[in-house]
Amino acid sequence: MVESSDANSKKVLVKPEKPDEDLYKASLKKAEKEHADSIAKLSAIKNQLEIAKPISSDSPSSKQRAELLARLKEIREKQIAGKSSRNRLLDQIKREDATLKELIAQQKTARSRVNFKSVEDLDREIDRLDKQVNTGTMKIVDEKKALNEISMLRKQRKNFSGFEESQKNIDAKKSLIKELRDQFDDPESKALSDQYNNIQAQLDEIKAQQDEAYKSINSLRDERKRLQDDQQAKYLAIREIKDNYYEQNRAVQKWEYEVRQKARDKKRADEERLQQEKKKTRAQQILAEASDKAYLDEIRRAHSLLHFLDPSFTAEKAPLLAPSKFQALPQRQVDASGIKGVRIAKKEEEDYFAGNAGKKGKKSKKSTPGEGKYSCPPSVMEDCTFMGIEPPMSAAEIPAVKEKVLAKLSFWKADQEDETERNYTKAKKELERLEAEEAAASTINVTGHFLPHANGDGKATATPGEGGSARNELALEMEAQADVSIELKAVSLEERT
Repeated sequence: MVESSDANSKKVLVKPEKPDEDLYKASLKKAEKEHADSIAKLSAIKNQLEIAKPISSDSPSSKQRAELLARLKEIREKQIAGKSSRNRLLDQIKREDATLKELIAQQKTARSRVNFKSVEDLDREIDRLDKQVNTGTMKIVDEKKALNEISMLRKQRKNFSGFEESQKNIDAKKSLIKELRDQFDDPESKALSDQYNNIQAQLDEIKAQQDEAYKSINSLRDERKRLQDDQQAKYLAIREIKDNYYEQNRAVQKWEYEVRQKARDKKRADEERLQQEKKKTRAQQILAEASDKAYLDEIRRAHSLLHFLDPSFTAEKAPLLAPSKFQALPQRQVDASGIKGVRIAKKEEEDYFAGNAGKKGKKSKKSTPGEGKYSCPPSVMEDCTFMGIEPPMSAAEIPAVKEKVLAKLSFWKADQEDETERNYTKAKKELERLEAEEAAASTINVTGHFLPHANGDGKATATPGEGGSARNELALEMEAQADVSIELKAVSLEERT
């Protein structure tokens, strides 16, 4: 990967000249206009030739003439049938008018039963009665009457939807009758007569064109051949302009892709190198941490706790570690077995102990030095909790706690080497697992990587015969311009440094 990126970086990239888009559009517009003019002239000559040819069923003039004659026949048939259709139309108007009058009468009868002209008036009356009932000032009889009236008004409100439907039917009937009356006025007869005269004039014009064009049919054929060649030349000119423009664009896009690829390869190589360094540092850190002696924190806490419980406790010295001169020593004890006689108490002591006699008949309780209050520091309690031992709550519990601490300390020291080896083996297995996962992930990234439009071979830069198009070319060009403007700056800065 790194060698391929170095090879690409050594390759000199020469930027091709970008085509002038304004010049291309102007040339293409001019060529397309000339091509359109040539097609128009050729079509006119072809029409003249079709007219000049002898009458046949396949020529456009023959087809047009046949269509006009068929329309004339239809107009004649309509004019004959117009008289009978007027009578049928009059009968239909009478029937629809009678139906309309019946609908209007029904609606008037239904509306006469309702005292309100619209739904809004009815809703206002219902609201008024509701407010009167809700005030609570009405008599029971009046309130019942108002409630009955509200119920009746709400039933009447439902009938208004029927009025709207009836009005729609009436409007539809009126519209239908109006259409029938318009047909009865017979504007169609006049229109049919105008169409007949227009079609006859077109037939006469076609006949005159055929007679005129037949006289110069040979010259028209020569002109058609010349215009066909001219039209083909104009088409090839348009294609050449497009091919040259898109070929230059593809060259520029290929160069831009190679520049981007070069920057990507360099970035990928730098990232891989950085990742390798990080992996190496991380592996060394993990192995270094795993190589440390096990139970160091536990042993440290145990020593600290033992120093508190027994100031005379001396931990095993590490190699090259001299005994400390600040080590705690037991208090001085005097052996009084060889002293004879009675100890003489001082006056201060007699005065001090004189207050302990108390009342007569009661024995005084003299306190012993070992029965004073005991205080366990928070740090000692924390160390005991860490080791899973109940902290001492009195001086009498200190020996038992000390024995438990010594037992745990002995176990940790005996198992220290084995636990260290287990930690180291576990760390190595974890590193192997991480390396295997990273290798699998890198394999997926390499095999699943796809570069679109690589080296200009994608469909966006293909020729029209290969499925490409001018729209795809322009879209790819705009995308490349937006992408390369940033990466070129990055490449130029890297080359300067």
